[in-house]
This record gives sequence, structure tokens and C-alpha cells, in this order.
Amino acid sequence: MSKRYEESSKLIEANKKYPINEALEIIEKMPKAKFDETVELHVRLGVDSKHADQQVRGTVVLPHGTGKTLKVLVFAKGPKADEATKAGADYVGAEELIPKIQNDNWFDYDVVVATPDMMGVVGRLGKVLGPKGLMPNPKSGTVTMDVTKAIADIKSGKVEYRLDKTNIIHLGFGKVSFGAQKLQENYQTIMDAINKAKPAAAKGQYIKNISVTTTMGPGISIE
Repeated sequence: MSKRYEESSKLIEANKKYPINEALEIIEKMPKAKFDETVELHVRLGVDSKHADQQVRGTVVLPHGTGKTLKVLVFAKGPKADEATKAGADYVGAEELIPKIQNDNWFDYDVVVATPDMMGVVGRLGKVLGPKGLMPNPKSGTVTMDVTKAIADIKSGKVEYRLDKTNIIHLGFGKVSFGAQKLQENYQTIMDAINKAKPAAAKGQYIKNISVTTTMGPGISIE
């Protein structure tokens, strides 16, 4: 354990669950890293992600963004390609990008958006984009004709939340430098969205436990 991690751990009582505002105040007091750490949220849900009717996934625009500038790749042609460029997409293209991604391992982007007519092309990249969580999806608003809105949402702080195989949602929701108030508003926005996304098939306790942590810091349990 690093000295900084040990110092941070001393601020947290073992087995205690904190209100979110107190947890974020503890994070503010922790010794600072040499970079602006991301504050992460980990939510364990009482659902079974193996069942299609118990999937929890969606997107939400954080009021204060994530603190990270995301690079957007758009698959589009003709006027929609021009629109994507005007809207601030970092990369725009079509079939010609496939060999670059497949053969050259080109992944210099954080989100991929596609117009519906391009999904036949993008589908060929499923095996490489899928495992990286980059495959465009109508549910997350990344398969759309409204590329301007999709790009604006992503650039302004839209995040996707989804269950992993262990029924946990992992998500960065800001930077330590945001301060407790802004982080709490981002946190509340995400938790509201996760609660609204509760599947009808979910039985028993929906939210099992919540913790927040920094990139390099110890976890804090939330009540």
C-alpha cells in the first residue's frame, strides 16, 4: 500500500456507511495525487444480468460533466457526415475506417456514434468494438440520425451506465477538483437514473450496496 493510500484509509471508519455528502467531504480531505483523480461510483444491484429482462443500462447527462473531454468517432455518409463534422466530431468516416480499426488497432476515441444506415458496416467491427464497450447502440443514443444531439450530449458529459457480469455498475462521475457539492449533484443524477431503470422482473432488494472511491484511493461505503 502506498503511504498516500494508508493516510487516506485513516479517514474512513471500518464497516461504517456514510451519507454521500460526508463521503465526498472525506475525499476532499484525502492527500492529493499528482493528477486530478476521477471519482468513481460502484453500485451492486440485486438483479441477475444473465437474464435479458433484468438488464440495467442507460445513459444520463451529468449536470457538471465528467471532467474528461471525450473523443467521438462518427460513422456517417454524405450530409450526415458533414453535419457530424460541424457538430464537433473528432473523426468522421465510413467503410474506409474498417481496416484501420481491424488491422491497425486504432482506438483513439472514447465513443462511437453511427447513423442507422451505417450499422451494416459497423456490425463488421462487432468483435473488436464490442469487448471495448464501443459498439454503437440505440439504447445509449449512439445509433441515431440526430448526430448533432448525440455529439452535443457526449461532449457535455453524457455517461452510459451498464451492469457488468457480477451485477455491478462502475462509473466515473467527476474529478476530485470538482468539490463535494458538484460531485454530489452528479451522483444524485446517476442514482436517480439507476433507480428509474429498475427492471420489472427485479425481485427483493434492488440496490445492494454503493461505494465511492478515487482512482488511487480506498473505497467508502454509502448508506
